[in-house]
This record gives sequence, structure tokens and C-alpha cells, in this order.
Amino acid sequence: MKYHIVGNGRTTYMAQRLVRTLVAIALGVAAYAAPAALGAQVPVTHADSVAATTAQPISLDDAVRIAQQRSQVVRIANNAIMRAKGGQYQARSGLFPQLGASANYTRTLASQFASAFSSTRPTSPAGPPGPCNQYLFNGDSSQLARVAGLENYARCTVAGNSASDASTGGIDFSKVGFGSKNGYTLGLSGSQNLFTGGRLSGLIESANATQRSARIELTAQQAQLQLDVTSTYFDAALSDRLLSIAEASLKQTQELLKQTQLQQKVGNTSEFDLLRAQVSVSNQLPIVIQAQSAREVAYLKLKQLLKLPYDQRLALTTSVEDSTAAPPGVDLARANSPDTLTSHRAPVREANEALVAQRGQLKVANSERIPTLALSTAYSRLAYPSSGLPSLADFHPNWTVTISTSIPIFQGGRIRGDKMIAESNVRDAQARLEQAREGAALDSRVALNTLRQAEATLAASAGTAAQAQRAYEIAEVRFKEGISTQLELNDTRNQLSQSLVNRAQASRDVQVARVRLALLPDLPMQTAPAGQSSLSQQQQQAQQQTQSQTTQPAGASGQGTPAIPGASPTGQSGINP
Repeated sequence: MKYHIVGNGRTTYMAQRLVRTLVAIALGVAAYAAPAALGAQVPVTHADSVAATTAQPISLDDAVRIAQQRSQVVRIANNAIMRAKGGQYQARSGLFPQLGASANYTRTLASQFASAFSSTRPTSPAGPPGPCNQYLFNGDSSQLARVAGLENYARCTVAGNSASDASTGGIDFSKVGFGSKNGYTLGLSGSQNLFTGGRLSGLIESANATQRSARIELTAQQAQLQLDVTSTYFDAALSDRLLSIAEASLKQTQELLKQTQLQQKVGNTSEFDLLRAQVSVSNQLPIVIQAQSAREVAYLKLKQLLKLPYDQRLALTTSVEDSTAAPPGVDLARANSPDTLTSHRAPVREANEALVAQRGQLKVANSERIPTLALSTAYSRLAYPSSGLPSLADFHPNWTVTISTSIPIFQGGRIRGDKMIAESNVRDAQARLEQAREGAALDSRVALNTLRQAEATLAASAGTAAQAQRAYEIAEVRFKEGISTQLELNDTRNQLSQSLVNRAQASRDVQVARVRLALLPDLPMQTAPAGQSSLSQQQQQAQQQTQSQTTQPAGASGQGTPAIPGASPTGQSGINP
């Protein structure tokens, strides 16, 4: 439908305004009643997908607690403490007496003494009956009687009168085990180091330092886990926010397309404007798809960190803009006055304990040149029954005490080599301690600067977002009234989307940076500044590329908003937003 208005200039202008107002009202009513031209191309929204299945609500506190319970890194750190505790017991054991008990049974199958009691040996004259000491005479006896008595005594003992005992002067070979087929030994042994030349003290110092280092490492891993969960959780929350912004921008472009289609039908706009509106919708669709993909990846990372099934749906209850959100036990007030003292940082403390441990090992290496002194004792009860189990009366005692010393004379260079290795390890530990101090000083300043930057960005984005929202509302009214162009409306919409993205990103960065500063003394050093999220980079790059496309006439260059320098045709910018 076309219309023509004639008359003087003022009358013509007023008539045109009246017609445009009526057309705008009709277009507005039709926009809500008519179906979307590209409705079939719109991706499924986050709200629709969540409504399809029941999602498990989870807060930041819940996420941190679940991660701490299921983290393998924390379990490894706990095992390291137990291992270090075992090393302490091993090192300290040298200070105390070492006691041991033993019980042995020996069955002799063949003995070198068997021939002494063999029945095949030449038969000797039978000796006189025992007891053998009855043949020993005193000095009052005659010489012939004493000689005869000695001969009878010798023949008596050689004849094997085992029944005779020490009181009767006989020799009972059954009590000394010569040729015995059965042998039982019950024994106790003990030893005590008297002097080790500093070896034990060096081992104890090294073990104690290792145990303290393991505890520092556990605290550091727990703090790092809290920071990782916080960062990943807010990345997922940020992805929700970016997706909603992209979907809202898509909805705005679709509404613009509906209005443009109706205006083109009534002849109030050109085909060129219709094509631009269609291109705007087409350019916004990839941004929504990228936001959906980024959200899916962010949630997968969170589930992986929490050891949750990947197909389980989650509903985050902690907002990315909640300034009071913090992991359990973390005081955000510490972020306002953080402890940046280098000596208090966990990596520096660990490096210092490593130096103490290596100095203890050097003391051990030096002690190898010094003689050692030890006391040992062994007590045993032995029995050699002819058959069966022995009785208590068959056991005979044997007790020894020994003092021993060990003096290294020539070791072929081993002691010198051990000392050289220990000295090198000490120098390495000193160098690593200096590196840790330098890195901790830089890391603390980077953390402070990251928080200041995030807070400044958030403060700036607050006013910008409100201004952009107001500007879009005005631009929308101006476009409906016909006093502005589609180019102006698209440009204002892109500015609004970018300001909302910047504000959401800044809120996330502030949250993570504050937690990092609060945990700073216990955190390991970061290889890159924490708090910088990459979730919105593709979103922002695609948004900027869309701005450069929608604000230029098709096929024209150098008009409208200039393209981002370094941007590729695929929408990936070479500049970090």
C-alpha cells in the first residue's frame, strides 16, 4: 500500500508524522501477533533446557565442600604427610634401644661329629663304672694309686658315662650339642647406639623438615582447590549470564526484523533495510550458539572438578554478582588488607623447609667420616634333646655383651662422593628458596593489581550498562517513530550487549580476585594471573565482529562503526577484549 500527501510544507510534514505514528502503532500490534520469520532457526534457550529436566541446585559452599571430599590432589597431599610421619619414626628410632626375640629349631641330618660316636669305630676296652671322680685320690695316696686312679678316670670319661655330671667330674656331651640331631634356641638380642657422629641428628632434622613441608603442601593444595572451585563455579555462572545476554540480543534483532518486514510490506521501508535486519539476525545466531557451547563446556569443567556425572544437570544458586559469596572458611575481609609478606607465602615456606632437610642430609654425609660406637647384647637358652620336645630343665643359658666401634679407613671415594652430592643439594635448595622469594613477591603484586583492575572495570561498567540500556530504549523509540535509522538502533543494541558482557565479566573477575587475595599466604604461585576468565572472549570477539558487520551497509567499507583491527572473516579477533 502506498500513500501520497499533498499540501503546503507544514501541512505535509504534520500529515506525514500522523501517518507514521499510525503505522508504528499498527506495526507494534502486528509484531506481537505475527509469528517470527526465523523462529524455526532459534536455538533452544537455557531456560527451556533446564525446564526439560530437574536440575540439582548447588551453591558455591556446596561445590567447595564436595570438591574437598573428592579431590585426589588433597588425598595425595594427606598421603605425603603420612609418608613424612613414617620417615620421622624411622629417623628417631636410632635414638632408642633395639630389642628383638628369636626362636629356632635345628634338625641335624648329617654331622661331622657323628663319627666320634659311631658304632663302627674300633672297640675300646670297657671303662670302669661311674662316677668317674671316685678314681681320683688325694695327695696322701701313693703314687701308684694316683696313677692308677688317673687311668681309671680317663677310661671312665672316654667310655662315655653321660649320666655323670659336673658334680661327679664327668663330661656330658649331650648338653653342648656335639652331634645332636635336635637343637632348640630361644634368644633375646638388643643394641644401643652410643655415638654416631651426628648421623642420627641429621636424619631427624631432615625428617622433621620434610614433615613440616608436607603439611604446608596440604594447606596449599586445599587453598588452591578452593580457588579453582571458585573460579570454575563463577565461570559457569558467567556462562549463564552471557547466554542470557546473547539470547536477549537475539530476541531484539528478531523483533527488529518483524517490524522491518511489516514496514516493508506497507512500503514504509526499503528492501535494503530488510536485508540488513535479516543479516543482523543471522549474525546473532552464531553468538547464541557459541554462548551455549561455552556454557556447556563451563559446566562440564565444574562437574569434572566436583567428580559429578557429566549428564547430571546443575542449577547454580550463587550469583556471579553476589559480593558476599566466598568459599567456606575464607574471610573476604582479608582481601582488603591482604598478607603479602614474602616469608609467609606457602612456596617460600616449603622452599625453606627443603633447605633445612638438605642441610640435615649434609650432616649425615659428614658423619660418615667419624667413628661410631654401639653396645649390643644377646641372651639365649639352648637345648639339645635326643628326641621329642625339650623340657625346661634341658635349656641352658648363654649370654654375651659386646661393645663395638666402626672406623672408616678406605671407602674408595664413596664418602667424598656422598658429601659432594649433599653439598650440591644444599646449594640447589638455597637457589630455589631465592627463586621462591622473588616469585612470591611478584605474584603478590600481580594479585593486588588484578583485583584493582577488576574493581575499576566493575565500577566503570556499572554506569556504562545503565547508560547503554537507556540509550537503547531511546533508540528503539526513535526508530519506531521513524526519526532514526536501523543502523543507529543496531549500533545501540551492540553497545548495550557489550556493556552487559563487560559488567558480568568484571563481576566474575572481582569475585575470583578477592578470594585469591584472601587465600594468598597459603596459595601456590600462579603461572598466570588468576581471575582472568576466557569464557567471554569468544563471545566478545564474535559480538565485536557482528558490530562491524551490522553497522556497515552490505558490500560497503569505511562506513558506520569501523571493524576491529586484526579481526578475521570468521569473527575471531586478534585483540583480547
